[in-house]
Amino acid sequence: MSETSTQNPALPPPPATPRSAIARWLPILLLVTATVLVFAMGWHKLLSFKTIGLNYEAIRSYIDGNLLYAILIYAAIYIAVISMSLPGGAILTLSGGLLFGWQIAAPATIVAATIGATIIFLVARYAVGDSAEAKAGPWIAKLSAGFRENAFNYLLFLRLVPAFPFVVVNLVPALLGVPLATYVLATFFGIILATTAFSFLGSGLGSVVEAQNALYTTCIANNAASPDACVYSIDTRALVTPQLLIALGLLAVVALIPVAHKAWSNREASSDRA
Repeated sequence: MSETSTQNPALPPPPATPRSAIARWLPILLLVTATVLVFAMGWHKLLSFKTIGLNYEAIRSYIDGNLLYAILIYAAIYIAVISMSLPGGAILTLSGGLLFGWQIAAPATIVAATIGATIIFLVARYAVGDSAEAKAGPWIAKLSAGFRENAFNYLLFLRLVPAFPFVVVNLVPALLGVPLATYVLATFFGIILATTAFSFLGSGLGSVVEAQNALYTTCIANNAASPDACVYSIDTRALVTPQLLIALGLLAVVALIPVAHKAWSNREASSDRA
């Protein structure tokens, strides 16, 4: 008995059973299934300024009488959009500012986006995180170690630079073994500036939406036989100014200064020892 008990700790872990493999992949399968269902039903098309604009007065009326419930509904929709990687996150952020004002919309959006991103992170980590790193080659392992060493600053950089898709930044840290607390904090603080800026921009769209509603209503009345000829369009591209992008880029560079300083210090220390 004593010989068996001393040898057991050295034995390799038992291979994963089919049931454990299914359990690992079940969350991501459920998330993918929900995403496919949303696209199949066409619900993702509701995330548009046309939907928000044409129901602007009704939504505002509901918010005025049910502010807390309205915020919770908005946050739940935002969490679903981010966790399922649906298009329309930017439209939702602008719409939040339009409907609630940036003072309410910005914090609600930041919290909801962080929760949604964390759901993706946890699902990916649970499904493939450990096995992906274990099967990776030495170059990926080295990259993973370097990323984890400066995870907070790297994630701040990735969150601040709009060039990186939000879903990619949600998944990669999970596959590289970034700690959950680091991921959540970097996501939360990294999206504050852009989210607040877009919420503020959205809060000024009220007159634009009302003007477009009037034009669209008039067009429908004049083209009753062919309403499809009327186009509801709010061009938000002009809101993303070069100044805003430059500001985010500069902040992203600032986020990498500690990483560069550490790398320089390590290089100098290695030169001194040599």
